[in-house]
Amino acid sequence: MKAPVNLQLLVVFSTVAELSSFSKAATKLGVAKGTISRSIAQLESLLKVELIHRTTHHVSLSTAGLELFERTRAHLVALHAAVHELPDLDEEPSGLLRMTAPHDFGTIVLPSLLGAFSRRYPSIRFDVGLTGERVDLVKGGYDLAIRVAVGQLKDSTLTICRLVHTTSGFYAAPSYIARKGRTRRLGDKSHTWIVHRGAVRLLKLDAELVQFLVDDFQMARDLARDGSGIALLPGFVARDYVRDGLLEEVALPDASVINSDLVLLYPSSGQLPRKVICFRDYLIEALRVGGASPGLGAL
Repeated sequence: MKAPVNLQLLVVFSTVAELSSFSKAATKLGVAKGTISRSIAQLESLLKVELIHRTTHHVSLSTAGLELFERTRAHLVALHAAVHELPDLDEEPSGLLRMTAPHDFGTIVLPSLLGAFSRRYPSIRFDVGLTGERVDLVKGGYDLAIRVAVGQLKDSTLTICRLVHTTSGFYAAPSYIARKGRTRRLGDKSHTWIVHRGAVRLLKLDAELVQFLVDDFQMARDLARDGSGIALLPGFVARDYVRDGLLEEVALPDASVINSDLVLLYPSSGQLPRKVICFRDYLIEALRVGGASPGLGAL
């Protein structure tokens, strides 16, 4: 079995062959001329063939050296490009950023955030998957996930970055309130309730009292907008409809307040790509300060 050849020896050989000079190769690679000579001698010893003819004033390739140069040159150039031209090594972050987010946040808030971010970093492309499922980021090949978390998230394989805090409340359309009146009691049987299935347990609410049990807050919001009932909604889901007069908050003193955090998650292992760092920092800035859209700081 032949001994493996150190890739650096081939780099030295290719540089000498390209420049036809030990001195120029040493200058280009930033090493001493003696290092170049020893590397060529080592490579010839490993391959058991003379690769370069040397005279006092001239360097030329042997037949074997010319064949080796022709066989390896394109591969070395491609390998150099593969290593040194990665998108994350560019001065401006670039490349494909794969992410997942809840459907409601992804359709209500995320478009304006992505639009503003893309204007700042036009070389980053997005692959966005909207789902209510807790997908495996590593297995799915995702760079990051945005999630709404109630309580502590525990996953040693992920880094968790809290973006902003949000509180849920109850909302109904003015038309519903005009027709049915207001209530101050959660589960009032004279009213129609629209609740996310994940919140029923947190509210300690009998599911049989819920007319519309849903798994998407956007659907709950639109049902409430159409006058179908009183909906439990996170602040960021209800905000624009309240502003436009389509929904009004319904105060329920006996209902438990559901606090949650909007969090960013990404794999903990390895060096974090610059595209992820830029997007993380941008989200923190936009959501906490409201830089991407008026009112985003008050989710």
